[in-house]
Amino acid sequence: MNYGQFLQMLPETELIIALIATFFVDFFVKNDDPKKVTKVSAPAIAFLIYLTVAMLFPETVNIFGGLYVQTPAVGVMKSILAFGTLIVCIMAKPWVEKTKNLAGEFYMLILSTLLGMYIMMSSGNFLLFFLGLETASVPLACMVAFDKWKKDSAEGAAKYILVATFSSGVMLYGISFIYAAVGTLYFDDVAAAITVSPLTIMGMVFFFSGLGFKISLVPFHFWTADTYQGAPTPVTGYLSVISKGAAALTLCIILMKVFQPLVEYWEYLLYIVIVLSITVANLFAIRQSELKRFMAFSSISQAGYIMLAVVGNGQLGVAALTYYVLVYIVANMAVFTVINIVEQKNGGRTDMSAYNGFYQTNPKLSFLMTLALFSLAGIPPFAGMFSKFFVFMAAAGEGSFAAYFVVFIALINTVVSLYYYLLIVKAMYITKTDEPLPTFKSDCYTRTALAVCTVGIALFGVVSCIYEWIAAAGL
Repeated sequence: MNYGQFLQMLPETELIIALIATFFVDFFVKNDDPKKVTKVSAPAIAFLIYLTVAMLFPETVNIFGGLYVQTPAVGVMKSILAFGTLIVCIMAKPWVEKTKNLAGEFYMLILSTLLGMYIMMSSGNFLLFFLGLETASVPLACMVAFDKWKKDSAEGAAKYILVATFSSGVMLYGISFIYAAVGTLYFDDVAAAITVSPLTIMGMVFFFSGLGFKISLVPFHFWTADTYQGAPTPVTGYLSVISKGAAALTLCIILMKVFQPLVEYWEYLLYIVIVLSITVANLFAIRQSELKRFMAFSSISQAGYIMLAVVGNGQLGVAALTYYVLVYIVANMAVFTVINIVEQKNGGRTDMSAYNGFYQTNPKLSFLMTLALFSLAGIPPFAGMFSKFFVFMAAAGEGSFAAYFVVFIALINTVVSLYYYLLIVKAMYITKTDEPLPTFKSDCYTRTALAVCTVGIALFGVVSCIYEWIAAAGL
């Protein structure tokens, strides 16, 4: 084996270096140091900035006999996920300050789970894919349980790890069916040898079901609301966008490349799951009064829109999916940044009534929250409208009646989603209260995260070079 090939795994190598640097900084900085969190977070933030820039123009890498494959499309998604993780690290700092003795653990866990997602997306073999998936899932469970003095956090982590274990078992069962049918785990070899048979169809369905749990598609979504509510708010934001984006792209690539001979089977399965995810999540979101549970059902609905891109033309679908994830990151993280700072200033409250009259005392935060919610709903001229347009265009490009029907259902649900997003806007601007949240000044980290997200919401849709950069990466 040529061990020099490891150096071609640039993103993963950089993350490992960042992990080691974070460990040593945390080890040598004393707990009573007032700048401990800043010093501990510095390696993670610095390397994430580097990864965001370094992967803007990725090259194709195929090493270890096809075990590790990085295409330009995967490289672009890695850059986007590094950008999203950077926002999470910045917005999480006020919360991490309260548990500064555990700051090193938090940043090491978030880098570890990002490393697992990178490996998962670059895998060319089902075995490496599974190792990457578990490398991402186990640290995530620790992050959900990070607020160990909070009962809901432990409960959310228990539900997450139990569902993750069950879904991994289902997925491995499906992979074993595929291996029994074709005798190999390499994606290219499986795609060349797979044929339509009861064994391969069952294997594909089990594999899809296992990854459906990770993306929280209906009917595999039951863990989502409790886990999102129990997890610390920065972790909830990370779960809702970063892990979802990595799993969605991986599923997209595997369905299009490995299971292409079974397309007539998984396409209709995908239609059903998309319609259920968008519709059921929207209906349940209307009933929520706790904001993190509300955003949990919103994320389930958004997962349905993300997967809508998979049913269309291969290259156009991947570009639409990747662009949707980028826009979803800035819009959703803007919402969670506001939720996080309000939670810190309001004694841990995250119910919607805490935002009654919010505009009277904090008009700037209310305005930024409104922009983010409008982008999530797909209201023009914000970036969310353009991301939904490209997803609908990719799905409609399939040209079949079923594809048109699914797009029609998705369009109707866009109106429903606008209604429940406006419930928050109504609470901030219209609902009166005698005791609104007092006026407060956000810290510089919160302002930085909100500034980055707001610029993304305003510009990602109208600056055409963003979508062109993503589309140029291909499949």
